[in-house]
Amino acid sequence: MATIGEFRRVFSAFDQDGDGKISAAELQLCMKAALGCDMSVEEVQSLMASADTDGDGLLDKEEFLRLVLETEAGKEEEGDRCREAFGMYEMEGRGCITPLSLQLMMSKLGLHLAVDECQAMIRRFDLNGDGVLTFDEFKTMMMMG
Repeated sequence: MATIGEFRRVFSAFDQDGDGKISAAELQLCMKAALGCDMSVEEVQSLMASADTDGDGLLDKEEFLRLVLETEAGKEEEGDRCREAFGMYEMEGRGCITPLSLQLMMSKLGLHLAVDECQAMIRRFDLNGDGVLTFDEFKTMMMMG
C-alpha cells in the first residue's frame, strides 16, 4: 500500500491548476493519463459525489485521501474474500487447487463433474501450465467470473 506522502504527490499531480482542490475535469483527465482509465462524465461525477463530504463539488486533500484509502481497503477486502474462497477449494494442503479438490468442492455445491471436466476448467486459468491453480490464478478466475 502506498504511503500518505505518495498520495499527496498524486494529489498534487491531479491538482493541475494548483488551487488545492481537484475538480471533476481534473479527476477525469488524470484518471485517463495516469491509469488509462476512460471514465464517463457520469462516472466521474458519481465518484466525486461519493468523496465530496463538504458538498463544494471539489475534492480537497483530505477528501481525496479518504477516497483513495477506501478504494485500497476495498481491494484488500476483495483479496481476503478470494483467499477465503481459495481455502475452501484447496483441500489437499498443497497450496493449490487440483482437479480432485475442485471436483470435491463442486460436488459439495451440487454440481457433479468428472475429473477431466475439472481439468478442463483448471486449464482455462492455469497460466503456468502446471495443471493446478495457484491463488493468483484462482483470483484471476474469480474476477473474470
